[in-house]
Amino acid sequence: MRFPHTWRAALAACPLLLAALISSPAPAHAAGAADGEQSIAMHQAVAALPVAAEDRTGYNRQTSYGGWIDSDHDGCDTRAEVLLEEAVTAPEVTGRCTITPGTGTWYSWYDDMTVQGRAGLDIDHLVPLAENWDSGGRNWSQERRVAYANYLDDPRHLVAVTGRSNRSKADKDPAEWMPPAADATCRYTADWLSVKLTWGLSVDPAERDALTELAASCPDQDITYTPVP
Repeated sequence: MRFPHTWRAALAACPLLLAALISSPAPAHAAGAADGEQSIAMHQAVAALPVAAEDRTGYNRQTSYGGWIDSDHDGCDTRAEVLLEEAVTAPEVTGRCTITPGTGTWYSWYDDMTVQGRAGLDIDHLVPLAENWDSGGRNWSQERRVAYANYLDDPRHLVAVTGRSNRSKADKDPAEWMPPAADATCRYTADWLSVKLTWGLSVDPAERDALTELAASCPDQDITYTPVP
């Protein structure tokens, strides 16, 4: 879960505490927990997703999903929220939410690179917006699509990564692109599955086959997620 903005001012004054909190794993819950969280073994997760052909008819990124929003009206839009949460070394922040250029460091786990300053970073939708549209999002309301594009309740959905890796990925699914860092494969596969399960999205046949092969090559693990109604 993303940190509330009211905590960030205190955390920014203590970068070590911020880094420790960011790196702490979320607590696991059993399937059917009171908060709605579900759990499924990674090796079973692919089969739990519906299979359907992709359809990009009518897709337009801006009109279909909009841009970054400030959902809690704290002065920070979604991009800034992710940058502040994922900073390894906290950046300087002035005003309500202006990140000083050149300050702060981030770790891009897609390509195993440390980045100084926000300018070298993109905020990646782990399951891209076009892929969301192809996999069922085209049938959603505009409100739900905007909520997906700015979802901060689960840090697996939006990731600060190098612009180079984000441009290389574009809107590709795991049948077409995987992070270049050798130790990112299983994390990326598990996170992709978690996002698709969270939103009830489908997979196309090639994507299903790729995910099945990828999951089989990884140590089994429980994937926890909370379905969005």
